[in-house]
Amino acid sequence: METARLVLRRWRDEDLEPLAAVNADPEVMRWIGDGSTRDTAQTLAGIEAMERQWEANGFGLFAVEVRSTGELAGFTGLSVPEYLPEVMPAVEVGWRLGRRSWGQGFASEAAAAAVRFGFRECGLERIVGITQVGNGASERVMTKLGMRLERASVDPTCGRPVRIYATEIAEAPRD
Repeated sequence: METARLVLRRWRDEDLEPLAAVNADPEVMRWIGDGSTRDTAQTLAGIEAMERQWEANGFGLFAVEVRSTGELAGFTGLSVPEYLPEVMPAVEVGWRLGRRSWGQGFASEAAAAAVRFGFRECGLERIVGITQVGNGASERVMTKLGMRLERASVDPTCGRPVRIYATEIAEAPRD
């Protein structure tokens, strides 16, 4: 899939090192789980898990590439938030971009494309967004996507407070 500035695609072998650099950045990982960074082996395991999600669900997390440079910015897409049983059954839109890609609207652009994909191509009727309390940047993206705050909770995997947003097909971002 392409947007005005991005390519959303499946994973390639050459994506490992750039994504490992994103995952090794403490500022990027600050709002992910318990905030721990990930090494190359953990990143590889993550990419393999993302590919398994595609095979199992027909959707997953896309590699996000900047069209003008070919640089891997990070990822966006859809996943099943099994770590938060209280929202299940659900599909979550998520993203993680390297710091070089922050502040340019890439997260909103990529996530909007992922939400449209979920509604149009996958037949989903509802998509959630989950963010840790304090991650204002992610909350702003969710608001731009037309998502509404549904409730607050706690991520049982790390004990951190989260906010759950949602949108339905009738509220989907337009092209």
